[in-house]
Amino acid sequence: MTMTHVGAVVGAVTAVMAILLHASIHKIEEGHLAVYYRGGALLTTPNGPGYHIMLPFITTFRSVQTTLQTDEVKNVPCGTSGGVMIYFDRIEVVNMLVPSAVVDTVKNYTADYDKTLIFNKIHHELNQFCSVHTLQEVYIELFDIIDENLKIALQKDLNAMAPGLTIQAVRVTKPKIPEAIRRNFELMEAEKTRLMITVQTQKVVEKEAETERKKAIIEAQKVAEVAQIHFQQKVMEKETDKKISEIEDTAFLAKMKARADAEYYTAAKMAEANRLKLTPEYLELMKYQAIAANSKIYFGQDIPNMFVEGHNPSSGQDPETLKVSQKAGH
Repeated sequence: MTMTHVGAVVGAVTAVMAILLHASIHKIEEGHLAVYYRGGALLTTPNGPGYHIMLPFITTFRSVQTTLQTDEVKNVPCGTSGGVMIYFDRIEVVNMLVPSAVVDTVKNYTADYDKTLIFNKIHHELNQFCSVHTLQEVYIELFDIIDENLKIALQKDLNAMAPGLTIQAVRVTKPKIPEAIRRNFELMEAEKTRLMITVQTQKVVEKEAETERKKAIIEAQKVAEVAQIHFQQKVMEKETDKKISEIEDTAFLAKMKARADAEYYTAAKMAEANRLKLTPEYLELMKYQAIAANSKIYFGQDIPNMFVEGHNPSSGQDPETLKVSQKAGH
């Protein structure tokens, strides 16, 4: 064998080894798990992110995402209870498969589990919903609850069929409806909008009137409260004047009573003193003091004695006659 043949063999072996090595080494991205098939049978041991080696041409793998992912279901037909066929252009389903449930889910529903558990279920649940509702309800009245109803229905089935798969959210776009019906809905919405504007305008007018009425009531209450305060002030002033007058009258009465009591006490004491002084001796003294103060005394040769003015019973004459005779004799 020549050197040329040897070089060719070595090159061929090297190429085969490179191909085998390339076929056996594979990379798994973060947020994914690799499940392996050998001879068509699913192996029970998955691998996480990183580089891994497998038997080339005998073992194959599939990468399964274990983080949040969004599946899009497009152009879903839906027939309403009135027989109108509508189409939902896009329905987005946000879901996540936990790593511990990857092997069981793939074993039961293959690595494309979302087709069976999500896509097909969306078609089924949406048709169930449309079949019992009218176009008016699906397109307008109940459109805001379609996504929540789909989420609840999907999760209920997944809890039994694939416990490790959870639905985080469902977003439903507005369905496509026949053009003629769509124009009618637009006209209806325009009329509804006009009616809402009219109603809102009426509410604004009513609110303004209510505001004015409340302002008038508040102003009237304020005036009434001010008048009540002034009235109470006047009443308090009158009551104060009355109390002051009563205090002054009471003070005056007390003063007059004290004075009367003092005068009464003085008079009583003087009477008591006089009563104590009115003894026979004192009365006799007072008698002579009175006679001495009112009598006239005459002096002369013809009058042997001094006479005190008063009645002399032995002479039989009136005291005034005696006075005249005494003056004439003098």
